[in-house]
Amino acid sequence: MAVSKERKAELIAQYGKDANDSGSAAVQVALLTERIKGLTEHMKSHKKDFHTRRGLLMLVGQRRRLLSYIKKQDVEAYRALIKSLGIRDNIQ
Repeated sequence: MAVSKERKAELIAQYGKDANDSGSAAVQVALLTERIKGLTEHMKSHKKDFHTRRGLLMLVGQRRRLLSYIKKQDVEAYRALIKSLGIRDNIQ
């Protein structure tokens, strides 16, 4: 369920400022989105895995807080990010 090294490097290259920029909010949102997608697939076949469900909800909350921060800083960057990741706009 963890993101592979190669996929993580691709996401950092795509959303970061350079190859070593793994800490910016956009990169963190992209990595969280990848983890959330994997856990969502896991939850489809393991409906009673409540420990994973709690972890998934925590990741969604973390991503929501990061998206809220990005939206406060730069609305256009926020819109571009959610469009490229395929996330709905539900941040107030």
